[in-house]
Amino acid sequence: MLAEIFFAYFAVVIVLTSILVIASRNPVHSVLWMLLLFFHIAGLYLMLDAEFLAAIQIIIYAGAILVLFLFVVLLLNLKEEIKGRPFSRIFVIALVLAIGMAVVISSTMKLLPPGPVGQYSMDMIRATKGGNSSIIGRVMYTEFLFPFEIASTILLVAIIGAIVLAKKRLRS
Repeated sequence: MLAEIFFAYFAVVIVLTSILVIASRNPVHSVLWMLLLFFHIAGLYLMLDAEFLAAIQIIIYAGAILVLFLFVVLLLNLKEEIKGRPFSRIFVIALVLAIGMAVVISSTMKLLPPGPVGQYSMDMIRATKGGNSSIIGRVMYTEFLFPFEIASTILLVAIIGAIVLAKKRLRS
């Protein structure tokens, strides 16, 4: 019973803060709403016994990526965008499309059979000495080493591209 109450709380706050991130006129307020959103997502991960994902959610998203968003927002000159109308006809079209997509996705999800159960069940994870962080590390650096390295290479290329673009903008 208590778990359902906490889940309902996290779900409602996540949906509301997601809407506030998009609908807020001030970009700094949007970033702060996103911070609250990230913390509640981490709380949801804790309820699912995914402590590693909750820690990564706080460290990476609430820490690093949100600081990057705030840095970009403060670098841009957004005075004209703040003065403009917050909602236009495009918003209504986007809302109708989003509701339509949600209906299509939810109906498709109901039709699909559940996927196969993996070899790492919660009982097996609880039985191991290190917990889920140990298993994630072991699997990531053995079975999925190549995709992990590819993802880190793509991130490195993205960082270099961002530096090159920022350097060109500063020169002009």
